[in-house]
Amino acid sequence: MQFDYLFRNVTVIDGSGGPQYRGDVAIKGDRIVEIAPAIDGQVQHEIDGTGRVLAPGFIDVHTHDDINVIRMPEYLPKISQGVTTVIVGNCGISAASATIAGDVPDPMNLLGNAEQFIYPTVNAYADAVTQARPAVNVGTLVGHTALRNNQMDSLFRPANEQEIQAMRGQLRLALQEGALGLSTGLAYASAFQSTTEEVMALAEELAAENGIYTTHLRSEFEPILDALDEAFRIGRHGKVPVVVSHHKCAGANNWGRTVETLALFDNVRQQQDVSCDCYPYSASSSTLDMKQITADFDIVITWSTPHPEMAGQTLKQIAQSWSLTLEEAGKRLMPAGAIYYNMDEQDVQRVLRYPLTMVGSDGLPNDPMPHPRLWGAFPRVLGHYSRDEKLFPLTVAVHKMTGLSAARFQLTDRGLIKRGYFADLVLFDPETISDVASFSDPQQPAAGIDAVMVNGVMSYGQNHNIIGRAGRFLRRSAGKLRSSNNEH
Repeated sequence: MQFDYLFRNVTVIDGSGGPQYRGDVAIKGDRIVEIAPAIDGQVQHEIDGTGRVLAPGFIDVHTHDDINVIRMPEYLPKISQGVTTVIVGNCGISAASATIAGDVPDPMNLLGNAEQFIYPTVNAYADAVTQARPAVNVGTLVGHTALRNNQMDSLFRPANEQEIQAMRGQLRLALQEGALGLSTGLAYASAFQSTTEEVMALAEELAAENGIYTTHLRSEFEPILDALDEAFRIGRHGKVPVVVSHHKCAGANNWGRTVETLALFDNVRQQQDVSCDCYPYSASSSTLDMKQITADFDIVITWSTPHPEMAGQTLKQIAQSWSLTLEEAGKRLMPAGAIYYNMDEQDVQRVLRYPLTMVGSDGLPNDPMPHPRLWGAFPRVLGHYSRDEKLFPLTVAVHKMTGLSAARFQLTDRGLIKRGYFADLVLFDPETISDVASFSDPQQPAAGIDAVMVNGVMSYGQNHNIIGRAGRFLRRSAGKLRSSNNEH
């Protein structure tokens, strides 16, 4: 048989969580066609993988890359760390199915400017992704805040029955056109006034299309158990799986409480399908939120529209230089972005180790000084937490970013190294893989990544350059997923 690519002598970590093994892996077209201890045949490109791990391409389940994968299709921040698929539309904000009239509300402004929201349907968004042909595959959720903004004259109140019905109709269409599910960002002011019943009504649309419900909880601070209970009730009501986004216990008074939250997960998972994702850092990043301003931990300003010169300084330093309180300085900086050092490292490790936790970067690509998770989340799990801290074996680390994620989001024929699956693959050195991106210098590609393949096309190489773009839009169809590129 003739093969396009043959990876020889690799250590295969197949994404299932099972044991690693030595072997050869052959690719023809966009699929893995042969896996064996030794493969013979005619080969166009042979790669000696001695001393290297071959894993499925990493799936970033929590991103805000909606518009960036179209505007910057090479998308170096993700492909350079071995990510081959991104899930966009998280935290209630999506470019797909959003129509903006006037200013872009917070936090939808994390995605881009008003003129960049030109995808009123999932089909329109899918067409744009297909035309851009990004380096990574893209699947989208539909954001609750985006739906609210389409149908309501004010986001700072509950929706009425007529508005809820209009949102349901739009969500139904989005799911029929291939959206993976619904996301909420109930902590944000633009969604905080929505009632549990409003979200429950939307969740009723998900089960028929086999959709998923993901949520940035109403609170990640002291009321977190109530917020988790609300999320699980919404999932039960809609009869759909629940993914808690970037699970954390934020705020100094909340540190250590992942013992309680994960115990609640253990209890609830006996009756319903629940899981979470997290990023491997003890600092968060978002827009500057007056509710989160505190002297309990450092807050670093990453951007400010009225005062761009203040980027990189702590809010405390800025307040002192202006002779203002933290709150007064925060108001003067708005709108702005911030990194909050608001988590305890033991909590981060506890959540990351939890069996139901997937890895998601939650990076903000439009931030001029982004949190290093945008470039470093996946190699940080493999290098720092698995190899150096020995939090879990490498097979478990890979499972959390491949097989587990593909199964959770029903990404058909992806997430595993298996005969017949799509050839989304990453070749890396387990001894040297590491996150190079730092808080002071965040826009740096990872070390230890040798090659990244997407849909059978070699896409990224050792010298940190993009050598191919073969990403596809992953679309839901009849309760399953298909690609818009006529996958069979």
